[in-house]
Amino acid sequence: MTRTPRPAALTAALALSLGTLSLTGCTSNDEQLAYQADYANHQPLRTTGYPTVGSLRTVQQIVWHLADRDADALAALHTEDGDANSAARAWIKAYSKDAQGQVTADFLDEGSVRQQVILHFAETKRTQEITVRINNDTWGVVLDSPKPAKESP
Repeated sequence: MTRTPRPAALTAALALSLGTLSLTGCTSNDEQLAYQADYANHQPLRTTGYPTVGSLRTVQQIVWHLADRDADALAALHTEDGDANSAARAWIKAYSKDAQGQVTADFLDEGSVRQQVILHFAETKRTQEITVRINNDTWGVVLDSPKPAKESP
């Protein structure tokens, strides 16, 4: 007996394959596999606002690098001139433990080329504002010195 696929199953399969094509069309297979592994190995990032694909991916990577204590990878996301290694180490010191818990990112304003984001670290009730932006067609972060603030009640 031959079974005919249901329309809903076909629609889901088509959406999945198109989504995979659109995601892999922008990056190499190695980058996509690394992203999927990072995604699977970290707590989900909660979001509010309207992130773009690039700003969301960058903020996820920032939080993941903080959680993993990977200062080199965090410094590599820096978009400004100069050495970001000392700033990345300061961020790791300030937020590595917080980033291992629940984090919410509030994406403010329109984010076609630049977006302000407020990170909320649930465990310590601290926040940090960051700027993510495009630099040479690649999203990154302006890695200033961390300025932890207590959440307002």
